[in-house]
Amino acid sequence: MADFCVVLTTVPDSDTAHRLAEGLVSGKLAACVQVFPITSFYTWKGELCRDSEHLLLAKTTIPRYPDVEAYIRANHPYEVPEIIRLPIEAGWGPYLVWVRENTTE
Repeated sequence: MADFCVVLTTVPDSDTAHRLAEGLVSGKLAACVQVFPITSFYTWKGELCRDSEHLLLAKTTIPRYPDVEAYIRANHPYEVPEIIRLPIEAGWGPYLVWVRENTTE
């Protein structure tokens, strides 16, 4: 299981979310990307902010993470985008095989 992870990022709108998701999947950087509308509360440059955003959950492998991060950084509109890698501690074997197959160059 140590080879798999989920990468989280948030974006300001559905168009950006869909563009990033399609690029990650079509580039075999992620096997699957889910997009959720959310409300984020955070402090930015000393101000309390509340914004509608979209959260992307990208399922990938740890070896592909550097490419996923680079793709998000190159295509993200935020000055400091959220890019967080979470390990997949356990998962159904056939699903993880599918993730590996769809993230292999």
